[in-house]
Amino acid sequence: MRILLQRLDGKEAEWISEFAGQLPEAEVIAWREGESIPDCDYAAVFRPPAAMLGDLGKVRAIFNLGAGVDALLKFGEALPAHVPLVRLDDAGMGVQMAEYVSHAVLRHFRRFDDYEAQARAGIWQPLPAFDKVDFPVGVLGLGVLGTRVLDALAQFEFPLRGWSRSQKHIDGVDCFAGEEGLEAFLRGTRVLICLLPLTQDTHNLLDRARLSMLLPGAYVINVARGAHLAEPDLLSLIRSGHIAGATLDVFRNEPLPQQHPFWQEPRITITPHVSANTLRRESVAQIAAKIRRLQAGEPVAGTVNRLQGY
Repeated sequence: MRILLQRLDGKEAEWISEFAGQLPEAEVIAWREGESIPDCDYAAVFRPPAAMLGDLGKVRAIFNLGAGVDALLKFGEALPAHVPLVRLDDAGMGVQMAEYVSHAVLRHFRRFDDYEAQARAGIWQPLPAFDKVDFPVGVLGLGVLGTRVLDALAQFEFPLRGWSRSQKHIDGVDCFAGEEGLEAFLRGTRVLICLLPLTQDTHNLLDRARLSMLLPGAYVINVARGAHLAEPDLLSLIRSGHIAGATLDVFRNEPLPQQHPFWQEPRITITPHVSANTLRRESVAQIAAKIRRLQAGEPVAGTVNRLQGY
């Protein structure tokens, strides 16, 4: 069995070593542009270049080494249609995402940004506390990561809301679904967390009209994709006071350009796409288990529906 491996970070040797430990029957070959690659049974890729597509037509499955598959699906018909795409279900990203989002929610709820500013100015002054009854937290996207985040936030007893394309039922969460449920979801949400996959339907979803539906003084947390958010609209709504601030980990252009106005807005917290990193050991273990199921003729979880985009 041969696995074709492609990485952007040049750390193929570490991944090959991990595969050797968890799938010793496989030979892992690092992809190099312009080099002749022998026929492989599977491919594991992360944001592959267009030049790699010709090497993917004969594999039995393509494993994506990340949470989102939009970087693969952007190739459209150029990506072999007959080859299944398989995403990582979690592979250690869920707990990282729960940590990041919980921190952002609690930092805003407990007014730690305000206290930090006061501390820098030498001011000792308790501030009025928010009431959780008036602080409903809503998650856009109820997949593996979204439900993991909701599980974490439930420990803090916030009113919880969730929205997904199709109806979901989660204990303790007020769930909404479809285009008809989106406005009702937004109008009752004080803290908005975006964990959606990026598709044609979700591109630019968070524009001025939808962000304006949020409760006054809302807070936005985006850990999905930068293209979900209309950046000028968010900035305008923060400056108008309708939105209190935001924590953003993803952006339309990364790294975020130095001239971008977000850098000068103190009510926006910026992190460099670190909310949930792909963990090598957990990812390889999951891929190895799925390859063994495919070898046995069994179905695997995480197979991408290309029409839906996830």
